[in-house]
Amino acid sequence: MPSQGTIGDRVRGLRLSRRMSQAQLAGPDLSDSYVSLIESGKRTPTPVVARLLAERLGCTTEFLLHGIEPRQRIDTELGLRHAELELYHGDPAVAGDRFGDIVKAAGEDNAMLAAHARLGRARALEAQGQIGRAVEAYERLRREAAAHPERLADLPLTVALCRCYQRAGDMLRARDLGAHALLQVDRLGFVQGELAVELALALVETETGLPYVERVLSEAGVLEACDRSSEVLALWQASVTAAEGEDSALAVQLADDALAAGRSARMAVRYARIAMRWARITTANPEDADLDRANELATSATGVFAAFPAEALEHARSLVVLSHVRLRSGDTESAVNLADQALDLLVSVRGTTAATAHLVLAEVALARSEDATPSLRRAQELLESNPAAPDRESARAWRMLGDLWGQAGSIDQQAGAYRRALEAVGIHVNIPGSTASAVLTR
Repeated sequence: MPSQGTIGDRVRGLRLSRRMSQAQLAGPDLSDSYVSLIESGKRTPTPVVARLLAERLGCTTEFLLHGIEPRQRIDTELGLRHAELELYHGDPAVAGDRFGDIVKAAGEDNAMLAAHARLGRARALEAQGQIGRAVEAYERLRREAAAHPERLADLPLTVALCRCYQRAGDMLRARDLGAHALLQVDRLGFVQGELAVELALALVETETGLPYVERVLSEAGVLEACDRSSEVLALWQASVTAAEGEDSALAVQLADDALAAGRSARMAVRYARIAMRWARITTANPEDADLDRANELATSATGVFAAFPAEALEHARSLVVLSHVRLRSGDTESAVNLADQALDLLVSVRGTTAATAHLVLAEVALARSEDATPSLRRAQELLESNPAAPDRESARAWRMLGDLWGQAGSIDQQAGAYRRALEAVGIHVNIPGSTASAVLTR
């Protein structure tokens, strides 16, 4: 059965394959000129007319309107849901392949379906850490959304690009996109739902739009975490089994249930990430810092991450943030305990988070007039062995290390740490005693 790209193409193709004239297809109910307008794309048939034409052409209304039969459509919907389950709870690379298969199957006949599958493929690339390719995919989709707003919404793509540019280190572009998204959200006036949370997370990562971030956090209230991964996997497997038994409708329902079961956990983890970063920003502000609010948010985030074994690294980061909050509040004993807990989670992990935990221990030692050198040296070793590419996070750690070396009286070590802080944001200098504070706070 022909399935050209538009309704008009399908009407004309089916009519010609049945050797019917436009007047014959119009019959007593329609005019042949109206049929001609539909075939030329100048008119879109109403649902009643579409059913009438489908009966005369010997096809289903679904095929006439969308280019696929009902069974094909439900199988495609099932494919999309299984790809989403792979993205959230399985292998992002497999998810990308599945979204790609749907794009190929949909082709130009089902532009909206293909667009949503391409969006899924872009998200899969991002989840795999292929940020450059993800940005290219999101940018193409954003251009498509501008040309065809009926297929895709611009706002989710803007938020995704803000997130990706931030991860790629292009903070100016990320902040511009965040500001653009915030204008749209302010006009619509919502602070709840997945899109609001994704925007708040992107904004707090770029340290802009913080009043909106606070509104989203306030709306969320106390964060609750429940790991329902076993339920998700059981429902997913049941959906696969139903599909193998050719019960596609049941398979779709079970896949929807699996996605819904995982949604609360995804939202809780996202809220926790926002809360953790908000607390870190607040604690870093030396003036008018609301340490009680920072303590509340960091404690809540730590509780959420602790409920999910897969979030062990984020759990350690939240413990380090909370230890900073307690240190700023004067509770050095709690700060040490929390930093030690973070290091217990990071026994075999090297990098910025472990280094920052040692920096907390060094700061406590200095506050107590004790020897901070062992902790400072360990922090420096971890930063020097960090396999990750230089970024703002490591720049902050190097700057903090420089500050603490200075307090410990090691001027040469201080200068070296500040130099590394500058290098982490792409600035190479050879001036002894260079400081990074002005650059890193931009």
